[in-house]
Amino acid sequence: MFSCLFRKICPPAWPAAVVMAALALAVGCATAKPKSYEAIKAQRAVAPAAAGEKAAPGALPEAKVPARLSLRQAVGLGLAHSPDQEIALARIRQSEALVDQALAAFWPVLRAQGSYQRGDAPSAYLFSTIDQRALGSSVNFNQPGTFQNFEAGLQAQWNLYRGGRDLLRRRMAATGLQISRLDRQSVENALVASVIQAFYNGLAARDFANIAAQSQKTVEAQLRSMRLRFKAGGALKADVLSLQVRLAQAQEERVRAENQHRLALAALANLMGADPDAEFALEQGDAPQAKTPAAYREGLALALDLRPELKKARRQVERAALAVDQARAGYLPTLDAQGRVYMDAAAPGQFETENSNWVAGLVLNWDLFTGLSTDAQVRAAAAGLERMLAVDRKTTRQVQLEVKSAYLNLTAAQARCRVSRASLASADQSLTLVQRQFDGGAATVTRYLEAELDLTRARQRAAAARYDKAKATADIARSLGLWARREGIRHAP
Repeated sequence: MFSCLFRKICPPAWPAAVVMAALALAVGCATAKPKSYEAIKAQRAVAPAAAGEKAAPGALPEAKVPARLSLRQAVGLGLAHSPDQEIALARIRQSEALVDQALAAFWPVLRAQGSYQRGDAPSAYLFSTIDQRALGSSVNFNQPGTFQNFEAGLQAQWNLYRGGRDLLRRRMAATGLQISRLDRQSVENALVASVIQAFYNGLAARDFANIAAQSQKTVEAQLRSMRLRFKAGGALKADVLSLQVRLAQAQEERVRAENQHRLALAALANLMGADPDAEFALEQGDAPQAKTPAAYREGLALALDLRPELKKARRQVERAALAVDQARAGYLPTLDAQGRVYMDAAAPGQFETENSNWVAGLVLNWDLFTGLSTDAQVRAAAAGLERMLAVDRKTTRQVQLEVKSAYLNLTAAQARCRVSRASLASADQSLTLVQRQFDGGAATVTRYLEAELDLTRARQRAAAARYDKAKATADIARSLGLWARREGIRHAP
């Protein structure tokens, strides 16, 4: 019907238009049906594949973990496949759509309109017949009779002034996009640190399992020797039982350590966006590096400049200030340009282009009283600004605390490394001496078990201190925001 602005519509086309409208309504009702979770997942997986497209913009497939996994590969897989990354990317796409939506306010709006009327109201009769160019000279204005009118046309509207609200909305949307991108940097910074922590936890658990297995083998060998001595009458039954108790402890520690190792690998696989049941082994070396200042004050200054959480808080303050200005713009008037071109006819097949009509003008609106709603909006926006300023102060203090804690933890880990190395050397030498004394009958089995247990604990502490130092170094980089810059990081192939 709307194409009749340029040509006459033939009467046979009217039934076809009715059929098409009915089909459109039917399709609309069909698509409005609620969808289950299973249906949505199936549609997202099948429909893009049938069209030869990707599953979704920015969708991240499940990671495939190699049999031998290095730390750099683990970080790359986490950045490429973690669901947290997909969530952050979805937020960015939402913010980009909001920017486009805000820009749309600067463009005119064009609508196609159509209507049908039937009645005997004198005013409606006169206006519709005049627009149809069909008003007769003998019409009784008081009793004109029944009429029907078909109307088709186009309407355009363009906002010329809205108190700057559209411009402020666009700036707020652009700031929101920056916030979403900074949020993704925060996710990446935390994700890299979490993967590094999980990787070293896996290595530590593996070393603990090896230490427990080594301790078990040592006790088993000593138990065999003690049983032979007992059979020969050179040892007491109590000595055999003491070694059996220690062996049971060593076996329990080995089972616990192996279980911790499996749990650590499953946690690492989850962070990388892989199946927690994936089988792989960790490989030392090839670790990502970040240049961190040696002094705390230098590190704090760098963190205050780089941390994406701080940048995000500052952008949120700016957006809240724009929201205050946008609320105040509600006191100002609006000015719109409007235009309309249309045709009227008594029947669908009687539209004539020479009988088209047009109307154009300006519309000024100014709300003089709105129940004080504008005042309330301004107060709410001002309170939001105060809240964001408080969030900014809190975030600054939180970042400072994280940097301080990271440097203190590194200092403690370095000291523990030095102490644990010395302790390990002493424990190893002590067990060697006690072993000789025990074999010669100068030391009791209790003393031997104490020395063996001390060595096992010293090995565990040394391994824990070594990996705690590596984790503390990585945590300093996280507290400074360096992992968000991906320094020394590359994606896994």
